[in-house]
Amino acid sequence: MYLSRFLSIHALWVTVSSVMQHYPLVWGHYDVCKTQIYTEEGKVWDYMACQPESTDMTKYLKVKLDPPDITCGDPPESFCAMGNPYMCNNECDASTPELAHPPELMFDFEGRHPSTFWQSATWKEYPKPLQVNITLSWSKTIELTDNIVITFESGRPDQMILEKSLDYGRTWQPYQYYATDCLDAFHMDPKSVKDLSQHTVLEIICTEEYSTGYTTNSKIIHFEIKDRFAFFAGPRLRNMASLYGQLDTTKKLRDFFTVTDLRIRLLRPAIGEIFVDELHLARYFYAISDIKVRGRCKCNLHATVCVYDNSKLTCECEHNTTGPDCGKCKKNYQGRPWSPGSYLPIPKGTANTCIPSISSIGTNVCDNELLHCQNGGTCHNNVRCLCPAAYTGILCEKLRCEEAGGCSSDSGQGPTPKGSVALLLPLFLTSLLLGTASSPGF
Repeated sequence: MYLSRFLSIHALWVTVSSVMQHYPLVWGHYDVCKTQIYTEEGKVWDYMACQPESTDMTKYLKVKLDPPDITCGDPPESFCAMGNPYMCNNECDASTPELAHPPELMFDFEGRHPSTFWQSATWKEYPKPLQVNITLSWSKTIELTDNIVITFESGRPDQMILEKSLDYGRTWQPYQYYATDCLDAFHMDPKSVKDLSQHTVLEIICTEEYSTGYTTNSKIIHFEIKDRFAFFAGPRLRNMASLYGQLDTTKKLRDFFTVTDLRIRLLRPAIGEIFVDELHLARYFYAISDIKVRGRCKCNLHATVCVYDNSKLTCECEHNTTGPDCGKCKKNYQGRPWSPGSYLPIPKGTANTCIPSISSIGTNVCDNELLHCQNGGTCHNNVRCLCPAAYTGILCEKLRCEEAGGCSSDSGQGPTPKGSVALLLPLFLTSLLLGTASSPGF
């Protein structure tokens, strides 16, 4: 008897696994665009909002320096060790690989010793300002998901601005100001992200937290994405549903974390003292060993995959959408205006799929991929759905009795909830374990 009951439970578990295998294991990550679900009416597609995974975006960027000849080594020059104006036997030579410091070394693998780094020319033309713009471009809209981290091999600059663009570098807005003295440099009171709140999270601040000049372990500058997320998701980002809800309903907040380009404006190198030492100008320069930018392609919640081909990022669009950002409906699927997907309702969101145009009905009305005939209907030559007697509509999505004036409870044509099978299965499992499963009830 026990063996028979065990085999029954095992067989039912196989069925449960088959029913549930297409559901996301972790809700709220938006990592699936569509799943096939099984109901008493048959197999149907269930669409949901979706987005690519967060990744290291420095693998896909192009870097540009202005002025273009600001990198050290052409011609070769000597520079002083950081913090020691009297050790000036270091050499930068662009023609010698071991002594060259090109821009790509800001994005290579770190962990080796000594570290590799990009380096600017020294401040030999003082008092003319030593200023450098480092522009990072993706030719694609991306959404930032983690802190931007810049690691300096030299002292952190006395003055710096991090800027962003949303239109591929045509216009720029400040992200954050950095200075040893915010009031003197930018006429701003110093603040940190900890001084902000949900209501002021979009405020552009100047911070003195990362501009301490020559200090042994002070090489890193942050732009704090996660601390800003934490105002909505909690200090450990456990309430991501709250953050997603805010991003969905507040366009300015969503745009704040969205960029096509970043620009690091280095305005004044680390001095370490009150005055510039004009006798040892070779001690003043910029050097960056690493830049970290994590994010994802912006696909308007219509894709989980973003491909990099021919030096270009493109979303692999679902939901009958198309374009680099899945920003429009495909041809013949313009039956309603395009709309981005929505994070709401949590946890699966709303796909807002593009539907067939009226003018296209009659060709490719149905298929076995995106336009599945519903409620047991079958697709006939991709031109129409053959519906069961109780159903009608282009995709057999309507009860026939509704068109006749309404469905009564005794008409036998009431809709069956999608989740009815899944809800009964746990009850049946429990009854089997208790030895009372005489009738499954479905």
